[in-house]
Amino acid sequence: MSTALREDALQRTADGVELAIGLPWIRSLALNCVLGLEVLIDGEPVESVCALVDGRLVELAALAEEPGWWFLQDRLRLAAPGSPAPGEHRVEVAMELLIPYLSAGGERPLIVPIRLSEHLKV
Repeated sequence: MSTALREDALQRTADGVELAIGLPWIRSLALNCVLGLEVLIDGEPVESVCALVDGRLVELAALAEEPGWWFLQDRLRLAAPGSPAPGEHRVEVAMELLIPYLSAGGERPLIVPIRLSEHLKV
């Protein structure tokens, strides 16, 4: 079991479903370092996913404008309308992490592709 997607990561809510993700990196990162985040359940893209930031729903594309941080000890909570049927589901999360303090050559920061996958119950 990945520490980024724990067995209790997928939860039903009154408005749909919520997914809690641990940061899959060795240091805390600014939220604007999270790029191209997408969620799939049973191989199907989850639509209208938002991040819960300080009690607000923030569209994933707008994370680039957020001043906050994703700390190692925190879970980034993602919310989406609708919910999968009760039972076990394959949950996948894809994203890129921009690592501003590591160089990918020249002046470019390192960008690390991340893919998480776990079978989770809801």
